[in-house]
Amino acid sequence: MRHGFLLIDKPCGPTSHSVVSGIRREFGEKKIGHLGTLDPAASGLLILAVGAKALKVIELFSNLSKEYEADVTFGIISSTYDRDGVLEEVIPKGGWEIPQKHEIQRTIKNHLLGKIKQVPPAYSAVHIEGKRAYDLARSGKSVDMPVREVDIKKCEVKSYEYPNLKLNISCSSGTYIRSIAHDLGKLLKFGAYLSGLHRTVVDKWSVEDAVSPEKVAWGHVVPLKDVLADFPRFDLTNEQAEDVCNGRAIMCDVSSDTIAWHDNLPIAILVPLKDGSRKAKGRKVF
Repeated sequence: MRHGFLLIDKPCGPTSHSVVSGIRREFGEKKIGHLGTLDPAASGLLILAVGAKALKVIELFSNLSKEYEADVTFGIISSTYDRDGVLEEVIPKGGWEIPQKHEIQRTIKNHLLGKIKQVPPAYSAVHIEGKRAYDLARSGKSVDMPVREVDIKKCEVKSYEYPNLKLNISCSSGTYIRSIAHDLGKLLKFGAYLSGLHRTVVDKWSVEDAVSPEKVAWGHVVPLKDVLADFPRFDLTNEQAEDVCNGRAIMCDVSSDTIAWHDNLPIAILVPLKDGSRKAKGRKVF
């Protein structure tokens, strides 16, 4: 088998978990995880870690930036901020006028760009006192969602014909696109919800290089040596490789999360010792 990352173009409908389960059955491999889920109603790039070695490096890929194409519909609000919730039509107040494209882009520039404070939807996977927010919301309990800081690097109008708006968004990990749609509706003094979402980019990976779940093959798995090629690297001698694989420290001056290579293959994540000895050992061995 090949250990590495698999780029999946997830369709709307199935959960990320069901996609992972299907790939496990197809490959006959239980050790498959992911680098972040997509909601069932969302489509696009889902990155899976295939094999035990790949699962060990998932932690190196937290907080990855992402890009989306988001469909926003005005005049309706949703209990979940997306199309899976209870939808309610908004009656505009007297004097309200349909916003023009330049007004929408100006509102985004003034309020929804850069590092902003965002309130996640109550129907989300955020933990509240040890429980998922959506479990509390579904049970009818009031949910006080914690404010978080997110970084919206880009939010541009791609097309607009009221009530339908399409946005191109580039943002930090942890950003709720549903909240952007909801907040934009509030700022324009008219409701809005996220009616569609397509993830196009995760860090350096694009959905253009992804494959549909029905067409996966082992040849689509990006080898671990390619996945880790951009990380700091330290090449080991035969003796050093044996020491690292057996949990012994070696003499080398490296930064944290340097990848140890031997015979042109990654074999461990190195971490420097804190005793000032300029030694390191394998924090994780593949």
